[in-house]
Amino acid sequence: MSFADLGLSDELLKAVSDSGYDDPTPIQRQAIPPVLMGRDLIGIAQTGTGKTASFVLPMIDILAHGRSRARMPRSLILEPTRELAAQVSENFDKYGKYHKLSMALLIGGVSMGDQVKALEKGVDVLIATPGRLMDLFGRGNILLTGCELLVIDEADRMLDMGFIPDIEEICTKLPKKRQTLLFSATMPAPIKKLADKFLTDPKSVEVARPASANINIEQKLVETSSRNKRDTLQELLHADDVATAIVFSNRKTTVRELATSLKRARFAVGEIHGDMEQADRLKQLDRFKSGEINILVASDVAARGLDIKGVSHVFNYDVPWHPDDYVHRIGRTGRAGATGKAFTLVTPEDAEAVSNIEKLTGQKIERVGSKPRIAAPDAEEAEAPAAKRPPRRRAGKPREEEATAAPSVERAERSAPAERPRRDDRPRRGQQQAEAVDSGDEGWNGPIPAFLEFGFASS
Repeated sequence: MSFADLGLSDELLKAVSDSGYDDPTPIQRQAIPPVLMGRDLIGIAQTGTGKTASFVLPMIDILAHGRSRARMPRSLILEPTRELAAQVSENFDKYGKYHKLSMALLIGGVSMGDQVKALEKGVDVLIATPGRLMDLFGRGNILLTGCELLVIDEADRMLDMGFIPDIEEICTKLPKKRQTLLFSATMPAPIKKLADKFLTDPKSVEVARPASANINIEQKLVETSSRNKRDTLQELLHADDVATAIVFSNRKTTVRELATSLKRARFAVGEIHGDMEQADRLKQLDRFKSGEINILVASDVAARGLDIKGVSHVFNYDVPWHPDDYVHRIGRTGRAGATGKAFTLVTPEDAEAVSNIEKLTGQKIERVGSKPRIAAPDAEEAEAPAAKRPPRRRAGKPREEEATAAPSVERAERSAPAERPRRDDRPRRGQQQAEAVDSGDEGWNGPIPAFLEFGFASS
């Protein structure tokens, strides 16, 4: 089946062809026809399956008929994070270049004044995070009574971040007679309840078992120690087949430290985490996409939904605390039919987390050993004053006496247990709203929103 068989317009088919795509993915084949027919839809799709185009393409053709009105967007797409919202806007630019449609992107990081001006002119497509939209609605800058098409994307991620109450309130502000599309990688009970409440006789489409790992991804667990993790990672990155890679860590501080360490080792590295300004995060993503850098060190703010073409490897420097985060992390490679590799560095302390991942994915991950180099001393240790260094053995002094008289600082450091987060420090599902704000994703009580506006090119 080709894109032409799905009922898309000639202008849209030309834009798809210009983008280098010939055959639709399974989710696109199953989702596009019912969306064009005006049906509500539930799409259960594994990450990297072409999900975004499965709603962007039919939306463009649907919106080609009709005109926008001031402060009343004709369609609304809700995304959980700024990066995902910006990515969807890029898809509209790419596929809508032969249509004269206007679009507004409501995310943090830029001036709110531009946002209000665009809304006053009227837009065909509004792409927003829930918190930003709620804020603007409360200020009276936007009306949703003219919105006839709603897309709730990454619904399970919305649940994790505590956005479901906001989504429910947003749905009550839209016309009851509308078309609603809901996409999610998994279908937990709260998402099922949301779908039952706000969708009418939806068509259900599923292209992968929920929480399963992509079969196109070669997965391995690399056994190492806390002391040797950095050296192990560098050895893996030196492999000839590592073209582009994303390295994930659980903590923002580790992301910064690891990026600095890799830069010193002369890798072309960028970083992205929740403490960065939005403009800086997008700049790092652009550098990675353009090939200026080929390694991106990231926290989980970048783990879900980002479509970065051609990522050959994913490295989990830390085993994720939540097993479903593992699926979404490694999903940055092996996308749209391509193959990829995912390596997870594991220490003996990670046994429980690894077991939970294998239970979720239903597969045993191959374990391989590493050949770590002897860890280089830290700069502070190398520059330590002579009084703090292990004493040199004096000539003629018995070795037994030396061993008992002054145990080496280095030996003491080696025997010390590796520092790892306490279980109480690990985020739980019920605490995700606070975590979302910390990672740069907006919530209702977040910082004052800002705006980016994108327009379609026409020819």
